[in-house]
Amino acid sequence: MKLWNLIGLNAFLMLVFFTLYFAMAPSPLDLVKISGNRIVVNDSPYFIKGVCYHPVSKGDTKRSFDFLDKDLALMREAGINTIRLYEPVDDIAVLDKIEAAGIKLIIGFGYNQNGVFDIASGSYIDYIKKYKSHKAILIWELGNEYNYHPEWFDGDVKNWYTALNTATHLIHLEDPNHPVSTAHGDIPETQALALNPNLDLWGLNVYRWDKPQSALKKWKQISSKPVYFSEVGADSYMKISKAGFEQGENQKAQATANANIIDAVLSHSHIASGLLVFSFTDGLWKAGNPDKQDVGGSAPNSSGVPYDGAPNEEYWGIVDIKRNKKQTFNAIKDRFINFSINNKKPQE
Repeated sequence: MKLWNLIGLNAFLMLVFFTLYFAMAPSPLDLVKISGNRIVVNDSPYFIKGVCYHPVSKGDTKRSFDFLDKDLALMREAGINTIRLYEPVDDIAVLDKIEAAGIKLIIGFGYNQNGVFDIASGSYIDYIKKYKSHKAILIWELGNEYNYHPEWFDGDVKNWYTALNTATHLIHLEDPNHPVSTAHGDIPETQALALNPNLDLWGLNVYRWDKPQSALKKWKQISSKPVYFSEVGADSYMKISKAGFEQGENQKAQATANANIIDAVLSHSHIASGLLVFSFTDGLWKAGNPDKQDVGGSAPNSSGVPYDGAPNEEYWGIVDIKRNKKQTFNAIKDRFINFSINNKKPQE
């Protein structure tokens, strides 16, 4: 009788051990791949409903995640499923919080960031080795509108495209589980496409007033690879009165533009793999004194910024610096919450 009791106790302890082991073991890595012109995660189509995120607090000039918990709650409320970061974040706690919120990341690597996880030094591979198994990762993204800056590459943008192709190849060797992209300024020309056959998909920063669909129609003519809008959107300041919107801070103009832009992309979801609205929070560090919100700033291709052709760099947030929702927040929320790629026919 004692022997059977001992066997039963051992069996019970083994059951407890394996239950705890599997409960504490990390969940399987999400499988991210490209299928046709789609991003696919765990065999389901994935449509990017995203926001660009570079949070810099008032009075600062460097990124910080002091308000991450509040920001993630607001993003979830708005139906955001993807964050685009312009530089890597080397903090597992930040990545874990983003993953726990059910949000995925597009991690951007710059070419020359003084040797910190950048392409020029090759240290970006160190970051990928460290975090390639993290479930928050969706896409590795190389560069941001470098086609507008040949002066950064000895006056020849071909040097960037060559570096981009090499970096893409090396990432594929290190991490075959996550697609590699770039954030290109508008539609890439023939040279860019020809020199980068290894890219899995392309991100496009597009400012064509409130009609980004014109870029999608062009894309369909030049490539069969997936494409997403790595930046679209509008600021909430009108430099001049135009298109029925008054001069000055004008949240209605921003909300209207973003609503039109998102509607256009969603209606072309058979071509686009998603979009990222620029940007989550106003950036007081961008155009003047970081202690206050300044009018001004400049950006490449800014003539296409709705509705005044002026970017006003510190007014792009869908929330302000204090995390108060702007009018555009609800315009984005209404569209993101109610859209699912799984409800769309393949060629609708």
